[in-house]
Amino acid sequence: MANYESDVTQFIRSLLEKNPALIEEQKQNRATWWDKKQDLVQQKLNEQSEAPKAPYAYFPLPKVGDVT
Repeated sequence: MANYESDVTQFIRSLLEKNPALIEEQKQNRATWWDKKQDLVQQKLNEQSEAPKAPYAYFPLPKVGDVT
């Protein structure tokens, strides 16, 4: 088992050997979407401005006075 490599691992290794520029491209694309500094003030404002959510979204709760 110590020498086992899955098919996926073998594929990724061969892909990176054929295209070494993929690693740098992956870093650039990650920076586009994920590696951003967070604005904590704006994040707090966004959280406060959200509309209240129903406690159970899939079925409306009965209203007071409703008889089933």
